[in-house]
Amino acid sequence: MIEYIRGELTDLTPAMAVVEAAGVGYALNISLNTYTAIQAKKEVRLYVHESIVTGGRDDSFTLYGFSTKSERELYRQLITVSGVGANTARMILSSLSPSELCTVIATGDERTLKGVKGIGQRTAQRIIVDLKDKIANSDLAQQLPAGTAPVAEPVNQEVRSEAIGALTMLGFSPAPSSKVVNEILKAQPDLPVEQVVKLALKQIK
Repeated sequence: MIEYIRGELTDLTPAMAVVEAAGVGYALNISLNTYTAIQAKKEVRLYVHESIVTGGRDDSFTLYGFSTKSERELYRQLITVSGVGANTARMILSSLSPSELCTVIATGDERTLKGVKGIGQRTAQRIIVDLKDKIANSDLAQQLPAGTAPVAEPVNQEVRSEAIGALTMLGFSPAPSSKVVNEILKAQPDLPVEQVVKLALKQIK
């Protein structure tokens, strides 16, 4: 089993990192959280989750990389939930930071989970029911702020998604686009998509 891979970051996109270690280039699927954490680095250490699928027409061996152990643990917890596959778990971890996700689950914040692309009400409820106690009784509880209260009103996920998509089409990277759009919508939650994009174009770097 591979615990982590440390080496030179030779290629990076919002969805994949290639790390060269001992002359071998490892391609690892990543979340936007990990992308943001490593995008300015030349040397990285990514904690690994190995996914091996056998028995079908095409066997597969896929590596997933995470910048922290806590994000990897959350990923592993998410894929134990019925209806949450590898891509859905990665989408959740691209939309919410580990601490945000822990808080969402601990407080039963269905609405924020449903705002993630591909997550319906039934799946959101299942994630909360299946993982609430596991997170509270594990090291992941350290991700929760003391005396955790319900999270703040979430941003409009539909507007957020459309704005980030528009910025990406204009040539901006998803991670900084997401950060700027989130800040804009937290300050002005009722803005329409076009106004969010206009403001983001003035702020994004």
